[in-house]
Amino acid sequence: MNSKESKRGVIRLHNAVFYAYHGVLTDEQNLGGKFEVDVELNCDLSEGAKSDHLEDTVNYERVYDCIKNLVLGKKHFLLESLASSIGKGILANFPKVCSVTVRVRKPGAPVRGVIDYVEVELTEFRNSNG
Repeated sequence: MNSKESKRGVIRLHNAVFYAYHGVLTDEQNLGGKFEVDVELNCDLSEGAKSDHLEDTVNYERVYDCIKNLVLGKKHFLLESLASSIGKGILANFPKVCSVTVRVRKPGAPVRGVIDYVEVELTEFRNSNG
């Protein structure tokens, strides 16, 4: 077995729920609403799988805190912008993450019809050039 082997894997956080003030409409910005976030972290899990030490993997409690700070921080008009901010924030703070897929849901989004939620999904990739 080669000591340089990598174990690619995925760490998922599902349905982190926040009350925040994102949206295009004035009421959305002033009254706020519920937002749900899922992330899939594609990463090299080799070190953590071998050592069984938290410092050798991606600490998902810290990932949650990063998501929370981004969702509750700067206001965004668009879910696309919020999802991109979350993805870029995770890549900036967690070097073991190679790419991250982010899904942001807005239950009861203001549309002229009945829907459960609107969801945006995007994937951010780490720049391989450093």
